[in-house]
Amino acid sequence: MAGTGAEADTYKFGIEEEFFLADAGTRGTPRETVEAFHEAAQAGLDSVSRELLQSQIEICTPPSGRFAEARARLQGLRTGLADLAARHDLLVFAAGTHPTATWANQAGTEAARYRGIMDDLRMIGQRTVVCGLHVHVEVPRPEARIDIANRLMPFLPALLALSTASPFWQGRRTGLMGYRLRAYAELPRTGLPELFDDAADYGRYVDVMTRAGAIADASFLWWHVRPSLKYPTLELRIADSCTRLDDTLAVAALYRCLVRLLERRPDLNARMTGASRGFVMENLWRAERDGVRAELIDAAAARAVPLAEGIEAILGLVEADADALGCRPECERARAIVAEGSSADRQVARYEAALGRGEAAALAEVVDGLARETAGAP
Repeated sequence: MAGTGAEADTYKFGIEEEFFLADAGTRGTPRETVEAFHEAAQAGLDSVSRELLQSQIEICTPPSGRFAEARARLQGLRTGLADLAARHDLLVFAAGTHPTATWANQAGTEAARYRGIMDDLRMIGQRTVVCGLHVHVEVPRPEARIDIANRLMPFLPALLALSTASPFWQGRRTGLMGYRLRAYAELPRTGLPELFDDAADYGRYVDVMTRAGAIADASFLWWHVRPSLKYPTLELRIADSCTRLDDTLAVAALYRCLVRLLERRPDLNARMTGASRGFVMENLWRAERDGVRAELIDAAAARAVPLAEGIEAILGLVEADADALGCRPECERARAIVAEGSSADRQVARYEAALGRGEAAALAEVVDGLARETAGAP
């Protein structure tokens, strides 16, 4: 059954999608400035913003309790960006990494925040040619966000595996399905958050880091999951930017349901330990390497299980939450992703099918396919 009324409007969520730009002719980083495209996008489309690199752009949804609203907003923005990009001889696409771009050719965005980040990160900032999917979910008790983040960790590898969309890096096939987090790990303050004791322990960490000048504020903590500085939300940051909108909504719905589950079930994944975190680290590696074909360690059973089995277990846990929040179809999309493959699987299949025409042609086919899927074409 679908959630209705006040219950469906609890645990409001917002989705942020980062996209790449490519030259429509070369399929690489645009050779000329993309300033005109960015100006047109911000003037003609709502909820569009710049990102760290000029070859990136971001879209987002306002807080909502209903996935139909989010779908309509994101599809309109995806279509609008694709049409606008075509008028500027560009392609726009969602993926965790850009299949053909080289980091040395990247230019940073000329905005004060991004200039500051580049000054701090130096060469590493220019190398961060990655795009992610970020999902905010409102937590009724904001002070519970640290506890929920700790207990959410065992579920993160499955969400990553579903989103994998980064099998290429610097024009080369990596052998991994989700290379993005390997590249992103070059940045400081990324990866799994620490196992903070409680909100006060986290607050002390942020206070010391800011007073010591290590960070300007908590938004410079780029962990896989973090409490938002601006909103009473817990933000998921582990996912690759999903090429298909259906996959974006599946990851967002599962995450939203997991937050509600952990809020109503304080016993679930209680007393996380160093060993618990270690199992998560191993499973993240397996998800990065193998995507939806990964086998993830079930610590309780002391064995590795196929992702399909893990997803069924998660769907069973969140069944009541999915009904209450009105997103059962979006959650159940996870089964199709496992069966059909993620974006990474489709990218590799296109690449291998076109490789007989040469490496450049095969990579061009990957980029073209990404652009079509991002806009909503089959």
